[in-house]
Amino acid sequence: MANQVEYALTEEMLPLLQKECYVTIATIDYEKNIPYVKAISWVYAPNVQTIRIMIDNRSRIVENIKTNEGVVLTLIANGSTYSITGSAKIVTERIENLPLKLSMIEMEIQEVRDVMFYGAKMTITPSYEKTYDAEAAAKLDRQVMEALKKKE
Repeated sequence: MANQVEYALTEEMLPLLQKECYVTIATIDYEKNIPYVKAISWVYAPNVQTIRIMIDNRSRIVENIKTNEGVVLTLIANGSTYSITGSAKIVTERIENLPLKLSMIEMEIQEVRDVMFYGAKMTITPSYEKTYDAEAAAKLDRQVMEALKKKE
């Protein structure tokens, strides 16, 4: 996909974003008007044009999107780095029946670019582990992903 602009997720990217994975989200800070970047893992793409994320409802990201709907997700996968640009909206300020106060954000994809620098490829996909109670983490992850899939 190098030097190409897509207007939706590719067939290879869609399944990567249908499970918890490491991505970064960039928004424009509502007070400072500069980029604000945060790593997140609760993402779900129900189709090639849409990505949903779940985020703490006290996060700066929520206020940033209320002020400026432009967002960029960065995904490292398939040996490359992808910039996924779109407009986001707060779908639900507070998801009920979850132990944390989470907001659901939905992003409509406008373009997908391979932004890996020339002559290189990623050899390892980023991985992480939860550092709190493994059983509690797994339960919360299941609850959040179920909420992302059904969209309240």
